[in-house]
Amino acid sequence: MNIKRSILLRVRVVFILVALVAAAIPYRIAQLQLDEGDKWREKAETINFQYREVPATRGNIYAGDGSLMATSLPFYRVAIDPTIVKEDRYKAKIDSLAQKLSAFYKDKSATAYKRMINDARKDNKRYLVLNRRQIGYQDMQEMSKWPIFRGGRLGGGVLFEKVEKRYRPFNSLASRTVGFLNEDEYGAGIEYSFNEYLKGTDGKALFQRLAGGSWKPVFDAEDVKPENGSDIVTTLDVNIQDVAETALRRQLVDRNAEFGSVIVMEVKTGEIKAITNLQKNKSGNGYGENYNFAIGDQGNTEPGSTFKLLSILALLEENKISLNDKVETGNGAHKFYDRTMTDAKNGGYGTLTVREAFEKSSNVGISKLVDEYFGSSPSKFMAYVDKVGLKEPVGFQLVGEGKPYFKKPGDKNWYGTSLPWISIGYEIKLNPLHTLALYNAVANGGTMVKPMIVRSISKGNTIQERFDTEIIRDRIASEKTIKQLQELLEGVVIRGTARNIANADYKIAGKTGTAQKLVNGRYTRKYYTSFAGYFPADNPKYSMIVVIDSPEGFAAYGGDVSAPVFKEIADRIYALDIELNPSNQNQIFQAENNDSKVPFIKAGRGGELNEIFEELGVKAGAANAEEWVKMVSNSDQIQWQNNETDEAKIPDVSGLPLRDALFILENKGLKVNYSGKGVVKTQSLSPGTTLTQNATINLVLG
Repeated sequence: MNIKRSILLRVRVVFILVALVAAAIPYRIAQLQLDEGDKWREKAETINFQYREVPATRGNIYAGDGSLMATSLPFYRVAIDPTIVKEDRYKAKIDSLAQKLSAFYKDKSATAYKRMINDARKDNKRYLVLNRRQIGYQDMQEMSKWPIFRGGRLGGGVLFEKVEKRYRPFNSLASRTVGFLNEDEYGAGIEYSFNEYLKGTDGKALFQRLAGGSWKPVFDAEDVKPENGSDIVTTLDVNIQDVAETALRRQLVDRNAEFGSVIVMEVKTGEIKAITNLQKNKSGNGYGENYNFAIGDQGNTEPGSTFKLLSILALLEENKISLNDKVETGNGAHKFYDRTMTDAKNGGYGTLTVREAFEKSSNVGISKLVDEYFGSSPSKFMAYVDKVGLKEPVGFQLVGEGKPYFKKPGDKNWYGTSLPWISIGYEIKLNPLHTLALYNAVANGGTMVKPMIVRSISKGNTIQERFDTEIIRDRIASEKTIKQLQELLEGVVIRGTARNIANADYKIAGKTGTAQKLVNGRYTRKYYTSFAGYFPADNPKYSMIVVIDSPEGFAAYGGDVSAPVFKEIADRIYALDIELNPSNQNQIFQAENNDSKVPFIKAGRGGELNEIFEELGVKAGAANAEEWVKMVSNSDQIQWQNNETDEAKIPDVSGLPLRDALFILENKGLKVNYSGKGVVKTQSLSPGTTLTQNATINLVLG
């Protein structure tokens, strides 16, 4: 009995508790709706609606001539709110829309697209991404005319969500210099170094959170528009850049080298016209721009004999020597304490003048002179490193410039052999940019200018910041010393280790460099080869350095490997530069006969020819701006005929100036050799024949 009474008591208690809870629920609902409704509605608004950042359009990067090197192109992700469309319109047009989507994306049937949109409409889904593939602006314009979509955002529910992508019109040209930026805003090159200018200021817009965690833009009057980024105008010349990359790549492949770098700089201004870095891919198949060896820490290495220019400068400035003084190199070996210095030539050079020691790049000759006159005061020699501006970085405009490394007399790692080896470019580290700055200063009459790669920052037609030529050292040496150094550098090409690149049309001045590679503390038979110099030697306009690391094959020295690349690039720049070689361009306007009433131009790009004739006031038939054309008549009005260059055939480049012929042929994968000046007269491969990659074509100009 007591048990029954106990059970009944417990049941009554549970019943009362359940009743109280049941009564509390509607009370709490009423309280939430009436007393706390405003509070929670505001909370819901905060959760489901947010002002989110709208990325600004990134600024463009231009070459010095205005050629576009990097830009942001708009792409679009296509989504729809299928609940917006009115029922009668939806039923009438959904089949047509589904067919359009299927035909465009080619990933689903029209039935599948219709089912997907129908299901979203039935489930009252306010946001449906139709396809993850992004479309271009022209496709977006066309889609906006499709059934249902033509009603726009408010009538058709279509959403074209803008997504910007970085695009390079010249593909991989100067890719490491133009650089990149990842999602964490870390990268390299101009994109990274000038990101604060390029990125602009993001805006804000109202977004609604939908089921599944996606966000849909809600157009609101309080949206803050983004401020687009500024444009960067570089000093690069795309023609010179293309020539430099082509020549370097060819030599790297031929010599199976590890990597190579080229910098081309304008002597007076310090403006870099080309900078290329090519490294063997990890797979060993081809070369790509993976690191900027020209300026970065990994490019810091023992320069070898190009540093002998500094050694001779110090000796001349101290009035220790004259160029005709004699130095005994003996059999090509000389012992400094416990180490033996050797020359490249077996058996040595015997007795040489200072001039000959430099031209032949005698290690023994240069190191003996430096040790004789600075051995008791090595600090005096090292002071010239600082005097010429090589001790510290130049303050280049791109992030990541390597710091030069020089031992100091008195340091723990300074030995009796340090000075002789430093004098020929060992036990120090310089990157190609620093070495080029020294050679450019000699070409510039002793004035060292800071290398620069960005000329200005602008927005629209307004220049926000301009970068002018900056002088690092007014004079690195006396006028007399500079002239003597110029004589020596010319002599290297005329009589010395680079006589294989002497050119009859213009003079080249420079110095070869070959440094043994230090691997695991031991010098190996692998070499770091280089050639630094300038041209034309009698009136320098361009300076250049070429370095190639670990080339294979016979005679893997600077004069055999890097110097020919220098010459190939210099030859083509000379042919392209009207200021250096005006006769090449003047021939374009020579008439075939004296009775002609119009200038005689055989061929060219339509857009450029239109501009020329408009400026001259000459009547000419309209030429497609993007097409290569040939002249078919020479009368009162010039007529043009398309000169097809896009087919997989050997193109006809007759009548074209060398610059245009090189552009067309090299872009087709042909190797080009040429002789003469002017426009193309004949070509070795007949126009219209089948194109073979890496074939060689010989051009005769006249």
